[in-house]
Amino acid sequence: MAIIITDECINCGACEPECPNNAIYEGAVDWKASDGTSLKGTVTLKSGLTMDANAPQRPVSDDVYYIVPDKCTECKGFHEEPQCAAVCPVDCCVPDDNHVETDAELLGKKAFLHGE
Repeated sequence: MAIIITDECINCGACEPECPNNAIYEGAVDWKASDGTSLKGTVTLKSGLTMDANAPQRPVSDDVYYIVPDKCTECKGFHEEPQCAAVCPVDCCVPDDNHVETDAELLGKKAFLHGE
């Protein structure tokens, strides 16, 4: 499953540079599917959303850092554990029960995001 950042986030930003998929953004900042991935042109994400990979998308949160579920792989294929959770000083990076995925699905998402 994807990771979510809870409202307990203190906006320290420690998690953002650790994400291998650039799935973490500061609150109120637009995101793009192409950020940190090899996605280009029109793409259809796992959620079914079809978009221009380079087009800015509305923030998931306006108040705290957030993770784009369609870009989160829980660091599968990169690290043994989600790096956001490993570095978070307040333990607010937790599994997202609304986006449950198997290891195979997460590895498939990694391959999709990085053109493998």
